[in-house]
Amino acid sequence: LVLALSLSPQQAQEGVAELKEVLAKGKKLEATIDKQKRKRSLDMNSYAWVLCQKLAEVIGSTKELVYQGFIKDVGQFEIVPIRDDAVERWIRNWNAKGLGWHSEIMSDSKLEGYKNVISYYGSSVYSVSEMSVLLNEIVGECLNLGIDTMSPKELKSLEESWGGKS
Repeated sequence: LVLALSLSPQQAQEGVAELKEVLAKGKKLEATIDKQKRKRSLDMNSYAWVLCQKLAEVIGSTKELVYQGFIKDVGQFEIVPIRDDAVERWIRNWNAKGLGWHSEIMSDSKLEGYKNVISYYGSSVYSVSEMSVLLNEIVGECLNLGIDTMSPKELKSLEESWGGKS
């Protein structure tokens, strides 16, 4: 049997001193061993991508298309009237910002010579609440398809550590 501990130097010194004291008094020791849990160093955005990959494998798609679908379903966006002669450049430049950044023509604008363009933001710029909506939608779809996800407690911990805007 091998027991491995990960302690800071101060914790180790204090622990050794306490063990010596207990053993010197002839007292019995008791230890609790629990199953090892996989360490996670993910943030909410990274975890969204992990789940998009799992979904893609189950439904026979790509993680990019799955992610873009969620962005279009529940993501943050702006609707902007763009001059007809500038629409193509606007869309090309917006889409070049990243995979979640998607822009497309919605309709003719009330303004003559303009189109209404819907432009979705990538999740890397989402606030905590915006990212929570997106991640909850992805988690819900995973659960519907029988894909394991983090527990609600782990998800809450991710949310609390999210570095986005409030």
